[in-house]
Amino acid sequence: MRVTKFTDYALRVLIYLACKPSGELTTISQLAEAYSISVHHVRVVVHKLGQAGYISSTPGKGGGVELALKPDEILIGEVIRSTEKDFFIVECFNPQGKCTIVKACRLKHILGDALNAFIDTLDQYTLADITDNRHEIVQQIKVA
Repeated sequence: MRVTKFTDYALRVLIYLACKPSGELTTISQLAEAYSISVHHVRVVVHKLGQAGYISSTPGKGGGVELALKPDEILIGEVIRSTEKDFFIVECFNPQGKCTIVKACRLKHILGDALNAFIDTLDQYTLADITDNRHEIVQQIKVA
């Protein structure tokens, strides 16, 4: 299974924010610099995470973003479901797919089971689980 760059960036933003003290704001520029991602991409990711209720923002000078939920309330599987456009890992998952053997092929069901297991496993972990080594993360990305 593979997630898009968008989801990868979303997880990185959440990891960064989880490593900050509660109530401390982070700017889009700080996030972009920490991960060497364009400000535009970070802004789009932050907007989506805000819409999904994972982060909140304070506009204006001195503003920024922070987690809207506690890290132990954010399930990784839910984040992925909210940031991935679809899970069409093969053409037959797409209702508009054109695979000619779809009616006889058993691969779709096997891959469907694998996809469900992938997401179910991610649902067992929270943002707190993947940031319990925050001191190491902070050293790697120089959290401001």
